[in-house]
Amino acid sequence: MARDKNNTKEAPKKASRLARAANAPKRERRSLKEYFKGVRLEMKKVVWPTRKELSSYTAVVLVACAFFALAFWIIDSGFLAALKGLLGITM
Repeated sequence: MARDKNNTKEAPKKASRLARAANAPKRERRSLKEYFKGVRLEMKKVVWPTRKELSSYTAVVLVACAFFALAFWIIDSGFLAALKGLLGITM
């Protein structure tokens, strides 16, 4: 019985979804050549960084990576020392 109630509720929802899909405008299918033509046009709009900006951004990323690597190493070493102390583990 419970299944029947659920099915009757889902049937109108499903029908309305199908009706919306049928009324939706159809997208025109494009060729692969047209796709890459569009990609090329969009790539021309991109503002690329200068060499100076690129080196600056690269330095920021490397410094941030080094900082977080060091921070995680310190936190990990602290947890290891705490667990060794609590559990009485010697290596």
